Amino acid sequence: MKIFPTLSVKKLDAYTIEHEPVAEIDLMERASEALAQEICSRFSTEVPFVVFAGPGNNGGDALAVSRLMAEQGYRLSVYLFNTKGTLSPCCQTNRNRLPVGAGIDYHEVTNQFVPPILTKEHVVIDGLFGSGLNKPLSGGFAAVVRYINASPAYVIAIDIPSGLMGEDNSYNVMQQVVTAQLTLTLQFPKLAFLLPENAAKVGEWKVLDIGLHPEGIELTPTPYTMTEREDINALLNPRNRFAHKGDFGRALLVAGQLGMAGASILAARACLRSGVGLLTVHVPQCNNPMVQTAVPEAMTQVDIHPDYFSEAPLTDPYQAVGIGPGLGKHAETRAALFELIDHCQTPMVIDADALNILGEERDLLYRLPIGSILTPHPGEMDRLVGRSESSYQRLQKARELAREAQVCIVLKGAYTAVIDTNGQCWFNPTGNPGMATGGSGDVLTGILTALLAQGIKSVDAARLGVYIHGLAGDLAATKLGEISLTAHDIINYLPAAFSFRE
Repeated sequence: MKIFPTLSVKKLDAYTIEHEPVAEIDLMERASEALAQEICSRFSTEVPFVVFAGPGNNGGDALAVSRLMAEQGYRLSVYLFNTKGTLSPCCQTNRNRLPVGAGIDYHEVTNQFVPPILTKEHVVIDGLFGSGLNKPLSGGFAAVVRYINASPAYVIAIDIPSGLMGEDNSYNVMQQVVTAQLTLTLQFPKLAFLLPENAAKVGEWKVLDIGLHPEGIELTPTPYTMTEREDINALLNPRNRFAHKGDFGRALLVAGQLGMAGASILAARACLRSGVGLLTVHVPQCNNPMVQTAVPEAMTQVDIHPDYFSEAPLTDPYQAVGIGPGLGKHAETRAALFELIDHCQTPMVIDADALNILGEERDLLYRLPIGSILTPHPGEMDRLVGRSESSYQRLQKARELAREAQVCIVLKGAYTAVIDTNGQCWFNPTGNPGMATGGSGDVLTGILTALLAQGIKSVDAARLGVYIHGLAGDLAATKLGEISLTAHDIINYLPAAFSFRE
């Protein structure tokens, strides 16, 4: 599913109007029918609704929804804010269509606004402003938003919470953005929905199909896409009956220091569960007995140092190298990592302490092998590219780094972003808060290393890996709950995730 910047959505509306063809007011009616149907499916006619409509097309949607709901027997108090005496043509048409008195208590606000009493029994429909804003709300509209937010009412936002911008909210005033419990967005999610600082404003969100022209959607470029299950199915190839372990790659994992053998074990188990043919784990002497006992399917390569990684192994025999989980940042470890990067011609998965070391030696980012994948969480990303004021800024910096260093970046989060060497982003829909637990990232490193070793190109390995990682977490949470989820549970559900078909 493509995710378009707000300016592109306006162009898609225009394309649909021209090429379907359909009148703008009829396209609005189609959207309003989808909105009304969804709202009516969730609430009974006994629930009192209060509708706040702005002077633009978002307000036109709200007025049309009010009319359609009233026809189904719902009771609505409708407030249209027409403070400048100018409504958009479609908003004006829907005001004229409003059947005042037939279940609708209509108020047009031209000057003074007397706010209605909102209780926890009320549902507010927010249709003040859409996604076209480019500056924070102020004045009377900001006051209306603060009033809605202070009420105990359940709030439904049409397309986007009023006051929220579709992409960059770095300099927005979030107290002057509607706090919705449900956002019903039209045709596509907004990029802002996928960024953590906006989650409390957006609430639950659902995409409603309003039938924008498929040719226009296909022809319109965008740097953002949401990965879907059918995309993943295309990357999962059946195995040849005559295949042998050599066909599925040799992988090397460099992980663990004294007290961190678990990182090596989790990454190794995940790597093996993700289909690698042969796995070698490079470990310090202290961890060798534990790794060999816990992961008998893997071979070990023992470092000369008793407690941590200190010598760069030869990488020629391997098709992928994963490094970082539980590694530490000792002086010898740093030197060994530098040597490894300088001599390695094999795609690498860089995680955890390996990323933190690179954050202090940024020139090494431009010497990584072709096809390498970086897997930073937000803090690690900031150490690589400098502190960001918002998740949107961090995402743009990650896109820039991916292009400049020609690496694939997996920016981890609730909607993990996979970014290719052209700055194209794929957001991942799987996963849950239960996966915010120690070792979860080590598991992802193992998965990605296995997929790279099998010859899958880096961006496809990253998209497949984060989807399967999240899906395994979802399947585990279904059985075990989010609170009790551990990284080991994610590994246990990898077989189910790889074989899952919706």
